[in-house]
Amino acid sequence: MQGSYGRAAAFAALAISVMAIAAAQCASAQPADSADAKVEHGKAIYAEKCSHCHGPGMLNAGTITPDLRKFPDDHDRFVTTVKQGKNNRMPPWGDILNDDDIANLWAYISSRRSQ
Repeated sequence: MQGSYGRAAAFAALAISVMAIAAAQCASAQPADSADAKVEHGKAIYAEKCSHCHGPGMLNAGTITPDLRKFPDDHDRFVTTVKQGKNNRMPPWGDILNDDDIANLWAYISSRRSQ
C-alpha cells in the first residue's frame, strides 16, 4: 500500500509543479499593468474627460487649449496641471481622476507625442 501512496504523492507533487510553472509563465506573458493596457485605458479616459476641450486628436483648433501632441516630456508638470488645473482655464481634475487614471492619461498622451 505504501508504494501506491508514494506514487500518488509523487504524481501530485509533479502536477502541482507543472501548474505552478504554467501559472508563472502566463503571469509573465500578460502583466496586469502592461504599457499597452495603460495607453488603452488612458485613451478611454481622454475620450470621456478631455476630448471635449482638447479635441479628439489632442488638437482643438480655434480654442485656447494647447496641442497635447507637443506637451513636453515632463511627467511632474503633467500631473500637477491635471490635478490642479491651469490658469483658471483648465479645471482641476484631482478630485475626479485618481493617480492611476492620471498615469494612464500620461501613457496615452506620451504615446501620441510628435517630435
